[in-house]
Amino acid sequence: MTEHDHDILFLPGPVEVDEELRAIMSMPLVGHRSAGFVDEVKAVCQKLQGLFLTSAPALFDNCSATALMDAAVRNLVPTRSLHLVNGAFSERWKKSSVACGRDADAIEVAWGEVVTPDRLREKLVTDGPYDAVAITHSETSTGALSPVRELAGVVREVAPDTLVMVDAVSALAGAELRFDEWGLDLVFAGTQKCLALPPGLCVFAVSDRALERAAGIPGRGLLADFPETVKALAAGKTPATPCVPLVYALSRQLDRITAEGIEDRWQRHSDMHAVVTTWAGEQRYEFLVEESYRSPTVSAIKNSGRDVKDLIARAKSAGYTLGNGYGKLKGETFRVGHMGDHTVEGVRALLEALGGLSRDQTLASARA
Repeated sequence: MTEHDHDILFLPGPVEVDEELRAIMSMPLVGHRSAGFVDEVKAVCQKLQGLFLTSAPALFDNCSATALMDAAVRNLVPTRSLHLVNGAFSERWKKSSVACGRDADAIEVAWGEVVTPDRLREKLVTDGPYDAVAITHSETSTGALSPVRELAGVVREVAPDTLVMVDAVSALAGAELRFDEWGLDLVFAGTQKCLALPPGLCVFAVSDRALERAAGIPGRGLLADFPETVKALAAGKTPATPCVPLVYALSRQLDRITAEGIEDRWQRHSDMHAVVTTWAGEQRYEFLVEESYRSPTVSAIKNSGRDVKDLIARAKSAGYTLGNGYGKLKGETFRVGHMGDHTVEGVRALLEALGGLSRDQTLASARA
Protein backbone atom coordinates (compact mmCIF):
# COMPACT_ATOMS: atom_id res chain seq x y z
CA MET A 1 0.00 0.00 0.00
CA THR A 2 0.97 3.64 -0.37
CA GLU A 3 1.48 5.82 2.69
CA HIS A 4 -1.78 7.62 1.97
CA ASP A 5 -5.01 6.98 3.86
CA HIS A 6 -6.95 6.16 0.69
CA ASP A 7 -6.43 4.70 -2.77
CA ILE A 8 -4.79 7.29 -5.02
CA LEU A 9 -6.85 7.99 -8.12
CA PHE A 10 -5.08 7.68 -11.44
CA LEU A 11 -8.40 7.61 -13.25
CA PRO A 12 -9.05 9.83 -16.28
CA GLY A 13 -11.52 11.61 -14.00
CA PRO A 14 -12.46 12.13 -11.32
CA VAL A 15 -8.91 12.67 -10.18
CA GLU A 16 -7.00 12.99 -6.94
CA VAL A 17 -7.80 16.16 -4.95
CA ASP A 18 -5.10 17.79 -2.84
CA GLU A 19 -5.54 17.96 0.94
CA GLU A 20 -5.55 21.77 0.95
CA LEU A 21 -8.40 21.86 -1.54
CA ARG A 22 -10.33 19.18 0.34
CA ALA A 23 -10.02 21.29 3.48
CA ILE A 24 -11.52 24.28 1.68
CA MET A 25 -14.42 22.09 0.59
CA SER A 26 -15.21 21.37 4.27
CA MET A 27 -15.65 25.07 5.13
CA PRO A 28 -18.88 26.25 6.74
CA LEU A 29 -21.38 27.40 4.14
CA VAL A 30 -21.97 31.07 3.46
CA GLY A 31 -24.78 32.68 1.53
CA HIS A 32 -24.18 32.81 -2.20
CA ARG A 33 -25.54 36.39 -2.24
CA SER A 34 -23.26 37.55 0.57
CA ALA A 35 -20.86 40.40 -0.18
CA GLY A 36 -17.80 38.19 0.26
CA PHE A 37 -19.04 35.56 -2.14
CA VAL A 38 -20.08 38.17 -4.71
CA ASP A 39 -16.49 39.42 -4.69
CA GLU A 40 -15.21 35.85 -5.00
CA VAL A 41 -17.39 35.20 -8.07
CA LYS A 42 -15.93 38.24 -9.82
CA ALA A 43 -12.40 37.22 -8.86
CA VAL A 44 -12.86 33.66 -10.15
CA CYS A 45 -14.01 34.93 -13.54
CA GLN A 46 -10.93 37.14 -13.82
CA LYS A 47 -8.68 34.23 -12.89
CA LEU A 48 -10.39 32.00 -15.46
CA GLN A 49 -9.41 34.43 -18.21
CA GLY A 50 -5.80 33.64 -17.38
CA LEU A 51 -6.49 29.91 -17.52
CA PHE A 52 -8.10 30.16 -20.96
CA LEU A 53 -5.59 32.80 -22.13
CA THR A 54 -8.36 35.08 -23.25
CA SER A 55 -9.73 38.59 -22.88
CA ALA A 56 -13.20 37.22 -23.68
CA PRO A 57 -15.70 36.42 -20.90
CA ALA A 58 -14.60 33.41 -18.85
CA LEU A 59 -17.37 31.91 -16.75
CA PHE A 60 -18.46 29.04 -14.54
CA ASP A 61 -21.75 27.33 -13.82
CA ASN A 62 -23.02 24.78 -11.36
CA CYS A 63 -23.44 21.95 -13.87
CA SER A 64 -21.64 19.13 -15.63
CA ALA A 65 -19.74 19.42 -18.89
CA THR A 66 -22.50 17.42 -20.56
CA ALA A 67 -24.87 20.25 -19.67
CA LEU A 68 -22.50 22.61 -21.48
CA MET A 69 -22.71 20.39 -24.57
CA ASP A 70 -26.46 20.99 -24.55
CA ALA A 71 -26.00 24.68 -23.80
CA ALA A 72 -23.52 25.11 -26.64
CA VAL A 73 -26.09 23.76 -29.08
CA ARG A 74 -28.98 25.80 -27.66
CA ASN A 75 -26.94 29.02 -27.60
CA LEU A 76 -24.81 28.80 -30.72
CA VAL A 77 -26.41 26.45 -33.27
CA PRO A 78 -29.64 27.75 -34.79
CA THR A 79 -29.81 25.00 -37.39
CA ARG A 80 -26.80 22.82 -38.23
CA SER A 81 -23.59 21.65 -36.59
CA LEU A 82 -20.62 19.55 -37.70
CA HIS A 83 -19.11 17.15 -35.18
CA LEU A 84 -15.64 15.60 -35.35
CA VAL A 85 -16.33 12.18 -33.87
CA ASN A 86 -13.48 9.91 -32.77
CA GLY A 87 -14.66 8.41 -29.49
CA ALA A 88 -17.40 8.18 -26.89
CA PHE A 89 -17.50 11.82 -25.79
CA SER A 90 -17.30 13.41 -29.22
CA GLU A 91 -20.10 11.03 -30.16
CA ARG A 92 -22.06 12.21 -27.10
CA TRP A 93 -21.85 15.81 -28.30
CA LYS A 94 -23.35 14.81 -31.62
CA LYS A 95 -26.16 13.04 -29.75
CA SER A 96 -26.67 16.21 -27.73
CA SER A 97 -27.20 18.19 -30.93
CA VAL A 98 -29.76 15.69 -32.16
CA ALA A 99 -31.51 15.71 -28.77
CA CYS A 100 -31.71 19.50 -28.96
CA GLY A 101 -33.45 19.24 -32.32
CA ARG A 102 -30.57 20.32 -34.56
CA ASP A 103 -29.29 18.85 -37.80
CA ALA A 104 -26.07 17.20 -36.65
CA ASP A 105 -23.61 16.16 -39.37
CA ALA A 106 -20.33 14.42 -38.59
CA ILE A 107 -16.94 13.31 -39.75
CA GLU A 108 -16.45 9.97 -38.04
CA VAL A 109 -13.15 8.13 -37.71
CA ALA A 110 -12.15 5.04 -35.76
CA TRP A 111 -11.74 5.30 -32.00
CA GLY A 112 -8.11 6.18 -31.37
CA GLU A 113 -7.75 8.25 -34.53
CA VAL A 114 -8.30 11.98 -35.03
CA VAL A 115 -9.94 14.00 -37.77
CA THR A 116 -7.19 15.73 -39.72
CA PRO A 117 -7.30 19.34 -40.94
CA ASP A 118 -7.44 18.10 -44.55
CA ARG A 119 -10.52 15.97 -43.81
CA LEU A 120 -12.19 18.94 -42.17
CA ARG A 121 -11.33 21.25 -45.06
CA GLU A 122 -12.83 18.83 -47.57
CA LYS A 123 -16.01 18.44 -45.52
CA LEU A 124 -16.52 22.18 -45.10
CA VAL A 125 -16.07 22.80 -48.81
CA THR A 126 -18.25 19.89 -49.91
CA ASP A 127 -21.09 19.88 -47.38
CA GLY A 128 -21.08 23.29 -45.68
CA PRO A 129 -22.18 25.71 -44.49
CA TYR A 130 -22.49 24.88 -40.79
CA ASP A 131 -23.35 27.12 -37.86
CA ALA A 132 -20.56 25.60 -35.77
CA VAL A 133 -17.91 22.89 -35.71
CA ALA A 134 -17.68 20.84 -32.50
CA ILE A 135 -14.22 19.48 -31.61
CA THR A 136 -13.23 17.29 -28.67
CA HIS A 137 -9.71 18.30 -27.75
CA SER A 138 -8.68 15.30 -25.61
CA GLU A 139 -10.98 12.33 -26.21
CA THR A 140 -11.07 10.79 -22.73
CA SER A 141 -12.24 7.40 -24.00
CA THR A 142 -9.19 6.90 -26.22
CA GLY A 143 -6.44 9.30 -25.15
CA ALA A 144 -6.42 10.97 -28.58
CA LEU A 145 -5.54 14.68 -28.76
CA SER A 146 -7.06 16.51 -31.72
CA PRO A 147 -4.98 19.30 -33.31
CA VAL A 148 -7.35 22.09 -32.27
CA ARG A 149 -5.15 24.95 -33.39
CA GLU A 150 -4.84 23.60 -36.93
CA LEU A 151 -8.50 22.56 -37.12
CA ALA A 152 -9.65 26.00 -35.97
CA GLY A 153 -7.36 27.56 -38.56
CA VAL A 154 -9.08 25.59 -41.31
CA VAL A 155 -12.51 26.74 -40.12
CA ARG A 156 -11.37 30.36 -40.03
CA GLU A 157 -9.96 30.07 -43.55
CA VAL A 158 -12.70 28.09 -45.28
CA ALA A 159 -15.82 29.07 -43.33
CA PRO A 160 -15.11 32.26 -41.36
CA ASP A 161 -18.72 32.64 -40.19
CA THR A 162 -18.71 29.17 -38.62
CA LEU A 163 -18.10 29.08 -34.87
CA VAL A 164 -15.45 26.81 -33.33
CA MET A 165 -16.65 24.98 -30.21
CA VAL A 166 -14.24 22.88 -28.15
CA ASP A 167 -14.82 20.26 -25.47
CA ALA A 168 -11.63 20.57 -23.41
CA VAL A 169 -12.88 18.45 -20.51
CA SER A 170 -9.73 16.35 -20.12
CA ALA A 171 -7.39 18.90 -21.69
CA LEU A 172 -7.86 22.30 -20.04
CA ALA A 173 -4.96 23.05 -17.66
CA GLY A 174 -3.12 19.94 -18.85
CA ALA A 175 -2.62 20.44 -22.60
CA GLU A 176 -1.77 23.59 -24.50
CA LEU A 177 -4.85 25.64 -25.33
CA ARG A 178 -4.86 29.33 -26.30
CA PHE A 179 -8.40 30.66 -26.70
CA ASP A 180 -7.67 34.04 -28.30
CA GLU A 181 -4.59 33.09 -30.30
CA TRP A 182 -6.27 30.04 -31.84
CA GLY A 183 -9.47 31.89 -32.72
CA LEU A 184 -11.86 29.78 -30.63
CA ASP A 185 -15.47 30.68 -29.84
CA LEU A 186 -16.42 28.33 -27.00
CA VAL A 187 -14.26 26.13 -24.79
CA PHE A 188 -15.58 24.27 -21.75
CA ALA A 189 -14.33 21.81 -19.15
CA GLY A 190 -15.43 20.23 -15.88
CA THR A 191 -13.51 20.72 -12.66
CA GLN A 192 -12.89 17.02 -12.04
CA LYS A 193 -10.02 16.40 -14.44
CA CYS A 194 -6.92 18.56 -15.03
CA LEU A 195 -8.19 21.19 -12.60
CA ALA A 196 -7.93 18.49 -9.90
CA LEU A 197 -11.13 19.38 -8.06
CA PRO A 198 -14.31 17.44 -7.33
CA PRO A 199 -16.96 17.38 -10.05
CA GLY A 200 -19.75 19.92 -9.83
CA LEU A 201 -18.71 23.02 -11.76
CA CYS A 202 -18.15 23.64 -15.45
CA VAL A 203 -15.83 26.43 -16.57
CA PHE A 204 -16.07 27.96 -20.02
CA ALA A 205 -14.99 30.87 -22.20
CA VAL A 206 -17.17 32.45 -24.91
CA SER A 207 -16.06 34.79 -27.69
CA ASP A 208 -17.80 38.11 -28.35
CA ARG A 209 -19.06 36.91 -31.72
CA ALA A 210 -20.47 33.77 -30.10
CA LEU A 211 -22.31 35.92 -27.56
CA GLU A 212 -23.69 38.02 -30.39
CA ARG A 213 -24.90 34.85 -32.11
CA ALA A 214 -26.49 33.57 -28.89
CA ALA A 215 -28.36 36.80 -28.25
CA GLY A 216 -30.34 36.24 -31.44
CA ILE A 217 -31.28 32.60 -30.80
CA PRO A 218 -34.56 31.93 -28.91
CA GLY A 219 -35.12 29.01 -26.57
CA ARG A 220 -31.75 29.09 -24.83
CA GLY A 221 -33.22 27.92 -21.54
CA LEU A 222 -32.50 29.33 -18.07
CA LEU A 223 -29.32 27.59 -16.94
CA ALA A 224 -26.23 28.33 -19.07
CA ASP A 225 -27.90 31.03 -21.14
CA PHE A 226 -24.59 32.51 -22.25
CA PRO A 227 -25.53 36.22 -22.56
CA GLU A 228 -27.44 36.17 -19.28
CA THR A 229 -24.64 34.28 -17.52
CA VAL A 230 -22.14 36.92 -18.61
CA LYS A 231 -24.35 39.67 -17.17
CA ALA A 232 -24.97 37.81 -13.92
CA LEU A 233 -21.37 36.87 -13.19
CA ALA A 234 -20.12 40.36 -14.06
CA ALA A 235 -22.24 41.49 -11.12
CA GLY A 236 -20.96 38.64 -8.95
CA LYS A 237 -24.31 36.85 -9.03
CA THR A 238 -24.52 33.21 -10.11
CA PRO A 239 -27.56 32.35 -12.26
CA ALA A 240 -28.54 29.58 -9.84
CA THR A 241 -27.45 28.41 -6.40
CA PRO A 242 -23.85 27.15 -6.74
CA CYS A 243 -21.77 24.74 -4.71
CA VAL A 244 -20.23 27.55 -2.66
CA PRO A 245 -17.27 25.60 -1.16
CA LEU A 246 -16.31 24.30 -4.61
CA VAL A 247 -16.20 27.85 -5.96
CA TYR A 248 -13.77 28.81 -3.18
CA ALA A 249 -11.70 25.70 -3.93
CA LEU A 250 -11.67 26.61 -7.63
CA SER A 251 -10.48 30.10 -6.74
CA ARG A 252 -7.60 28.69 -4.69
CA GLN A 253 -6.70 26.16 -7.36
CA LEU A 254 -6.54 28.89 -10.00
CA ASP A 255 -4.11 30.75 -7.74
CA ARG A 256 -2.01 27.59 -7.47
CA ILE A 257 -2.02 27.15 -11.25
CA THR A 258 -0.90 30.74 -11.69
CA ALA A 259 1.93 30.15 -9.22
CA GLU A 260 3.02 27.02 -11.09
CA GLY A 261 2.71 28.76 -14.47
CA ILE A 262 0.31 27.48 -17.10
CA GLU A 263 3.08 26.51 -19.54
CA ASP A 264 4.97 24.73 -16.77
CA ARG A 265 1.76 22.89 -15.90
CA TRP A 266 1.39 21.80 -19.53
CA GLN A 267 5.01 20.61 -19.47
CA ARG A 268 4.48 18.63 -16.26
CA HIS A 269 1.62 16.76 -17.92
CA SER A 270 3.80 16.04 -20.94
CA ASP A 271 6.56 14.79 -18.64
CA MET A 272 4.14 12.44 -16.86
CA HIS A 273 2.95 11.13 -20.22
CA ALA A 274 6.56 10.52 -21.26
CA VAL A 275 7.13 8.36 -18.16
CA VAL A 276 4.05 6.28 -18.99
CA THR A 277 5.24 5.93 -22.59
CA THR A 278 8.64 4.63 -21.46
CA TRP A 279 7.07 2.18 -19.03
CA ALA A 280 4.61 0.88 -21.63
CA GLY A 281 7.47 0.22 -24.04
CA GLU A 282 9.46 -1.63 -21.40
CA GLN A 283 6.43 -3.76 -20.53
CA ARG A 284 5.63 -4.36 -24.22
CA TYR A 285 2.28 -2.62 -24.15
CA GLU A 286 0.91 -0.80 -27.18
CA PHE A 287 -0.97 2.48 -27.14
CA LEU A 288 -4.34 2.80 -28.80
CA VAL A 289 -3.30 6.12 -30.37
CA GLU A 290 -0.31 6.80 -32.58
CA GLU A 291 2.41 8.83 -30.90
CA SER A 292 1.85 12.18 -32.65
CA TYR A 293 -1.77 12.39 -31.45
CA ARG A 294 -1.49 11.13 -27.87
CA SER A 295 -2.96 13.26 -25.12
CA PRO A 296 -0.56 14.42 -22.39
CA THR A 297 -3.31 13.93 -19.80
CA VAL A 298 -4.72 10.43 -20.32
CA SER A 299 -3.22 7.29 -21.88
CA ALA A 300 -5.34 4.48 -23.29
CA ILE A 301 -3.13 1.39 -23.50
CA LYS A 302 -4.02 -1.88 -25.22
CA ASN A 303 -4.19 -5.01 -23.07
CA SER A 304 -1.57 -6.63 -25.33
CA GLY A 305 -2.89 -10.10 -24.45
CA ARG A 306 -3.19 -9.51 -20.72
CA ASP A 307 -6.08 -9.30 -18.31
CA VAL A 308 -7.09 -5.70 -17.65
CA LYS A 309 -9.14 -6.63 -14.57
CA ASP A 310 -6.06 -8.29 -13.08
CA LEU A 311 -3.95 -5.21 -13.77
CA ILE A 312 -6.52 -2.96 -12.11
CA ALA A 313 -6.64 -5.34 -9.12
CA ARG A 314 -2.86 -5.25 -8.85
CA ALA A 315 -2.97 -1.46 -8.83
CA LYS A 316 -5.61 -1.48 -6.11
CA SER A 317 -3.60 -3.85 -3.95
CA ALA A 318 -0.79 -1.30 -4.11
CA GLY A 319 -3.11 1.58 -3.17
CA TYR A 320 -3.94 2.99 -6.60
CA THR A 321 -7.04 3.17 -8.80
CA LEU A 322 -6.72 2.81 -12.58
CA GLY A 323 -9.39 3.10 -15.25
CA ASN A 324 -10.68 0.29 -17.43
CA GLY A 325 -11.30 0.93 -21.09
CA TYR A 326 -14.40 3.01 -21.83
CA GLY A 327 -17.48 1.69 -23.58
CA LYS A 328 -16.64 -0.73 -26.35
CA LEU A 329 -12.97 -0.60 -25.32
CA LYS A 330 -13.62 -2.06 -21.86
CA GLY A 331 -11.24 -4.93 -21.29
CA GLU A 332 -9.40 -4.15 -24.51
CA THR A 333 -7.61 -1.17 -23.01
CA PHE A 334 -6.85 0.35 -19.64
CA ARG A 335 -6.48 4.06 -18.98
CA VAL A 336 -4.02 6.00 -16.85
CA GLY A 337 -5.11 9.50 -15.92
CA HIS A 338 -1.82 11.37 -15.44
CA MET A 339 -3.47 14.72 -14.89
CA GLY A 340 -4.24 17.40 -12.37
CA ASP A 341 -1.82 17.78 -9.47
CA HIS A 342 -0.06 14.44 -9.98
CA THR A 343 3.72 14.55 -10.32
CA VAL A 344 6.30 12.63 -12.33
CA GLU A 345 7.45 11.02 -9.08
CA GLY A 346 3.91 9.93 -8.27
CA VAL A 347 3.44 8.40 -11.71
CA ARG A 348 6.72 6.52 -11.34
CA ALA A 349 5.57 5.11 -8.01
CA LEU A 350 2.36 3.87 -9.62
CA LEU A 351 4.20 2.25 -12.52
CA GLU A 352 6.77 0.62 -10.25
CA ALA A 353 3.85 -1.02 -8.44
CA LEU A 354 2.58 -2.36 -11.76
CA GLY A 355 5.94 -3.54 -13.07
CA GLY A 356 5.57 -7.14 -12.00
CA LEU A 357 2.72 -7.96 -14.38
CA SER A 358 3.58 -11.13 -16.27
CA ARG A 359 3.43 -10.92 -20.05
CA ASP A 360 2.32 -14.55 -20.41
CA GLN A 361 -0.99 -14.08 -18.62
CA THR A 362 -3.97 -15.14 -20.67
CA LEU A 363 -6.65 -12.62 -21.46
CA ALA A 364 -9.79 -13.03 -19.39
CA SER A 365 -12.98 -11.30 -20.38
CA ALA A 366 -13.37 -7.95 -18.61
CA ARG A 367 -16.85 -7.57 -20.03
CA ALA A 368 -18.36 -10.37 -17.94
